[in-house]
Amino acid sequence: MVRACGLLTGQDKPVALKSISVMLSINEFVAGVSATLNYENEEKVPLEAFFVFPMDEDSAVFTFEALVDGKKIVAELQDKIKAHSKYEDALAQGYQAYLLEEDACSRDVFRCNVGNLQPGSKVALTLRYVQELPLEADGALRYVLPAILNPRYHLSDRTEDSCLDMKTPIVALEDLPYTLSMDATITSQHGIERVQSNCPLHPILYHGNDKTSAQVSLAEGHKFDQDVEFLIYYSEVHSPSVAVEMGMPDMNPDSLMGDPCAMVSFYPDIPEIEASTACGEFVFLMDRSGSMQCPMGKQDRTQLRIDAAKETLILLLKSLPMGCYFNIYGFGSSYEAFFLESVKYTQKTMEEAVERVKLMSADLGGTEILTPLQDIYRGPSIPGHPLQVFVFTDGEVTDTFSVIKEVKFNSKKHRCFSFGIGEGASTSLIKNIARVSGGTSEFITGKDRMQSKALRSLKRSLQSVVEDISLSWDLPPDLSVSMISPEQTVIFSGQRLIAYAQLTGILPDTEAVGEVCLKYKFQGKSFEEKVKFSVQPKLDANLTIHRLAAKSLIQTKDLGFRETPARDKKEVMNLSIASGVMSSFTAFIAINKELNQPLQGSLAYREIPRPVLSCSTSLRSKQYSQDTSVHHGK
Repeated sequence: MVRACGLLTGQDKPVALKSISVMLSINEFVAGVSATLNYENEEKVPLEAFFVFPMDEDSAVFTFEALVDGKKIVAELQDKIKAHSKYEDALAQGYQAYLLEEDACSRDVFRCNVGNLQPGSKVALTLRYVQELPLEADGALRYVLPAILNPRYHLSDRTEDSCLDMKTPIVALEDLPYTLSMDATITSQHGIERVQSNCPLHPILYHGNDKTSAQVSLAEGHKFDQDVEFLIYYSEVHSPSVAVEMGMPDMNPDSLMGDPCAMVSFYPDIPEIEASTACGEFVFLMDRSGSMQCPMGKQDRTQLRIDAAKETLILLLKSLPMGCYFNIYGFGSSYEAFFLESVKYTQKTMEEAVERVKLMSADLGGTEILTPLQDIYRGPSIPGHPLQVFVFTDGEVTDTFSVIKEVKFNSKKHRCFSFGIGEGASTSLIKNIARVSGGTSEFITGKDRMQSKALRSLKRSLQSVVEDISLSWDLPPDLSVSMISPEQTVIFSGQRLIAYAQLTGILPDTEAVGEVCLKYKFQGKSFEEKVKFSVQPKLDANLTIHRLAAKSLIQTKDLGFRETPARDKKEVMNLSIASGVMSSFTAFIAINKELNQPLQGSLAYREIPRPVLSCSTSLRSKQYSQDTSVHHGK
């Protein structure tokens, strides 16, 4: 099932979410977002309410604040356990309190508790975040404001305190009561060719002779009932660059937030090789859970997710190089493989596999991906044919961190290339299983770009390994550099490489130039690319580069409460609090002490119905029975 986000409570009366307004600022390939949700308690009793919303895995959330009856309350980022305790204490004393945290089971879902919302009270909840924008196969930069949040399947033997377990009333997308307004400013020194969206827009306003900026806004009356996607095409996207940002003056020098921070981007021009000379063992893992029977999205209700995944898989099967090896797994609550072990790719085995793929159905129950992955990793390796795993899923799995940990543990023996199918696919699962294994991820939300995305992933899986990747710096005297980003071990042709570094020491009094050099080896040959930059840091009130640098470091160590090693937990928490970027171990807490009205009994709980992309009635009931089934492994 598919639901949109909203202010939710525990019973059947709605807390009216009146509107959502978003201010988006995109400069080159970085987005800054300020999202405000406007609510009003129209009842005669005080409420405790919460809203749940999806967010891209790569978003660095750094501000949360509430505007209550004209008063602004800025939240503080703290240890999550302490924040929960302060929240409960505040409510017990009759204060208003607000709590924002990542979901316990996945980094791409957030939950906000709004405690003691008085009758007639209005509240505007604002959060701010920054994120890098991915580069699409056709050169577009892609920004998505997620609206659709798919429920996640629970393993039967695990219990988690997850907001994804909520059972809320269901309404059709057309009946969603609240609207979305969105205004975007896009800037690029290279000029903007065009901007496209899956939603109706007002006429786009371009500025400058070479269109270096643009104003984009959604048409009036837009419902927050589908993911909002912008595709931005710049005149030039492959220029290497370095941006240096000033640190916080009140922070200690030699600290991440106190020192200047540099963001480096390269677009390595790696030679392509003939597919016929490539080799490999290709294992395709196809999600056949009940949720794959749902439509791709609001605009594409005719194509089901399972059909889109099958279409993508067949395209890849027909494009594999002769002489490689392959196998196909289908998984749900159980799993099954086409062959006992990977078979050699011939015209005959390919045609046999294509016919079997066409017969695949979304009939295997829940979404248990961990067990088939473990089976694949246990299999014997084929000498001379490195393992490449392709995963097709809508990502409706709750044990996200367990899956990521398993893929990471086996990262030396394979690469994973993942495809998120349909609106609402978990960016936390899809992006991270690719990231930790040295692969890449793609999101398939419609037919228009499916073929180019599928073939790009296949081409990258066939690319030879790039070795000895390093960045070297040439800086003015008295300046040194330390890398914040983890060591880069994988580069693909056409992929943007981003790294973050901390500049320590004494900045020159006058304008000075530094240089960064990217070096790597490919098929025995050495390559290098250089870019010069001004070392004078620029002021950014949002500390965008510092936040993104902190987020990149947090992502490498934060695997949730249960899966993160003890040695990393403290480091993640300290970095999160110092940078102001949320993690699994921190939460934003705000308390309005001006309101102090002793509670008379319990606070009332209310819910906003959740809209869904409706399947047929029979399919919906079938999915409920499947997605709550007991795990029966192979």
